[in-house]
Amino acid sequence: WCAGSLRVCSGEAARLPITAPAHRPPSESSKETGASKSPKVVVIGASTGGPPVLKAILERVPPSFPLPIVVVQHISPGFLAGLVDWLGLAAGLTVSIARNLEVPQPGQVYFAGDGRHLGLTHDGALYLSDEPSEHGMRPAVSYLFRTAAENLGRRAIGVLLTGMGRDGALELKQMRDAGAVTFAQDEASSVVFGMPGEAVGLEAAMHVLPTEALAEALVKLGMRG
Repeated sequence: WCAGSLRVCSGEAARLPITAPAHRPPSESSKETGASKSPKVVVIGASTGGPPVLKAILERVPPSFPLPIVVVQHISPGFLAGLVDWLGLAAGLTVSIARNLEVPQPGQVYFAGDGRHLGLTHDGALYLSDEPSEHGMRPAVSYLFRTAAENLGRRAIGVLLTGMGRDGALELKQMRDAGAVTFAQDEASSVVFGMPGEAVGLEAAMHVLPTEALAEALVKLGMRG
């Protein structure tokens, strides 16, 4: 999919020298009870066909949405800034490229930058990593989803959208097994039913929905807290 100069990619992102925290191990925080079981973050993975679907979802997210949204979108190096600007204007939300050790804020959207994995710590902070590519990609959806499963458990909501391959499918299952609510885009509304199709085959998604219904369900779940 292309819009102006935006290009979605299926190859490996550029490798850059990055100094970042190592992958965080599971912590006791993911086993907390009571109010701490409420969702803390939404994580989304997308590849081919992802930008217009992300636009459709983010346009439905109100500024009062109480959760941050963290996204890995496979895209050619150098074109992410244009995508971020486009989505911010379309959705009327603050959309930015994630910074190392940044604490994500409610109602704001954070994208993994070029050549960096993006993960979540046990307290919900973002971190960047130069660990090896996964599924030929860096950033990889699998990395983000795995850290969400291990460090946040049921305090995360996972969404896997249209895309080629299987990046993030197994890790969406890990999220579901850890107690998270999980979504996958359905085949009819996907440009490529690769990543979400793999997730459906693994029974990783609790809900398999077309774009508009997925957006509405996500917003309702997030607003309910």
